[in-house]
Amino acid sequence: MTDTTPAGVASTYFAALAQGDIPTVMAQFSPDVVWHQPGAHQFSGVHTGIDGVGALLGGMMEATMGTFALAVTGPAMVNGEMVALPVRFSGARGDASMDMAGVDLLTVRDGKIVAVHLFSEDGAAEDAFWGQR
Repeated sequence: MTDTTPAGVASTYFAALAQGDIPTVMAQFSPDVVWHQPGAHQFSGVHTGIDGVGALLGGMMEATMGTFALAVTGPAMVNGEMVALPVRFSGARGDASMDMAGVDLLTVRDGKIVAVHLFSEDGAAEDAFWGQR
């Protein structure tokens, strides 16, 4: 049986990301998911719905020629329907590379991720890596 608690959904989501299992990743999102991407770069802003989030993630993978990676670096912290996880994300783009810590905050309701808020340890470096809008 699938664990639809906030911690269970987050665990399924991050395990699927680590394995490159995109169908399982996308299945964790509510059709009305709202993704808040910080910064002032080409991917910044609010992305809505599964199509919007899929386009965002696909764009990041395309820009990094498939090198973008994210790994959970500590335990999930749960507060009701919110789950915060420390992460490390990295990628390469041309001669530039990025490798930094962050926090991903997922809001899970009725067994689906309804909101994602991301936090980066160095917003300016992330902006420089991804490039201007």
